[in-house]
Amino acid sequence: MFVDEAVIRVRAGKGGHGCVAFRREKYVPRGGPAGGDGGHGGHVVLRSLSRLSTLTHFRFQPEQKAENGRHGEGSNKTGRTGRNLVLDVPPGTLVYDESTGELLYDFDGPDLEFRAAQGGRGGRGNTHFKSSTNRAPRFAEEGTEGEAMTLRLSLKLLADVGLVGFPNAGKSTLIARISAARPRIADYPFTTLQPNLGVVDLGDFDTFLVADIPGLIEGAHQGHGLGDRFLRHIERTKILVHLVDLSDATGRDPVRDYEIIANELASFSPSLAEKPCIVAGTKLDAMQKPERMEALRRHCASRQLAFQPISSVTGRGVDSLLREMGQLVREAREAELERSRNAPALTSWMSPDMPRSKEAP
Repeated sequence: MFVDEAVIRVRAGKGGHGCVAFRREKYVPRGGPAGGDGGHGGHVVLRSLSRLSTLTHFRFQPEQKAENGRHGEGSNKTGRTGRNLVLDVPPGTLVYDESTGELLYDFDGPDLEFRAAQGGRGGRGNTHFKSSTNRAPRFAEEGTEGEAMTLRLSLKLLADVGLVGFPNAGKSTLIARISAARPRIADYPFTTLQPNLGVVDLGDFDTFLVADIPGLIEGAHQGHGLGDRFLRHIERTKILVHLVDLSDATGRDPVRDYEIIANELASFSPSLAEKPCIVAGTKLDAMQKPERMEALRRHCASRQLAFQPISSVTGRGVDSLLREMGQLVREAREAELERSRNAPALTSWMSPDMPRSKEAP
């Protein structure tokens, strides 16, 4: 089951209470206070793991709690610190405060960690309160409560290439052809009900990740068909491949099909419309009227878009499409690397174990 939204309630552990105790040992008269401190409560930590691609594991476990700290003991023994609760999420997960809508953290890569809830502080034992006027304090601090928050997790898949187009435009067939992904393929609309990921290997350790999202129709941004809820999964892609059916089976105009999907992308997010795009005319093996392909080719040329006719069934044109995709992905990666090199270094006065978000303390 593919789950890309989850609301969870997290609670960090409570700190243990400080202890009230005194030394009662032979030959140690008036030994004085000897109460140990309580242990700190465990934190709730989110961690991104590359092997995960869905939030399914939170669907039936919305309540998450870290371990409490142990109470202090006599002989100045400090209570054990509560174990941290580590929750694994897939890369691309956005963490929001459900009550305010504030973005707390963006897991824009694997092996990142974010402390979502701070554990309570352990109370001090009575040893800390002795003084010249109070040599035998009979009180200690209580531990503080850990933080409790309601978090909304929203997943945006991290992929290099996003495949978009009408239902049955050939997206699933293409990703099955160029990768090891095995999505459901059938001759009825909306066969794909959830995004699919596939790794394309161009050789010489040159690979990129492709995301196939469910098909769009006119009015998707208004909720028609499956709506546009899956479009966020291609917001972070480097390039788009827009698949347009060239066969006569649809009865639609390929140029009109392209414009409809392009308008849906722009309606959802202007940044999607600005991404580098390759238009792939699909189902060459079933095309009976070449003028349909030529009309789409002229339309792409007028918009300065790369156009590549293909047949995912026979393999015709697929290699050329892969070369174009690989070149654009490499250029996008180099541009990102250059931007990261030129970005000013950020310094922070904050303690590394106290971040609340990437943007602010």
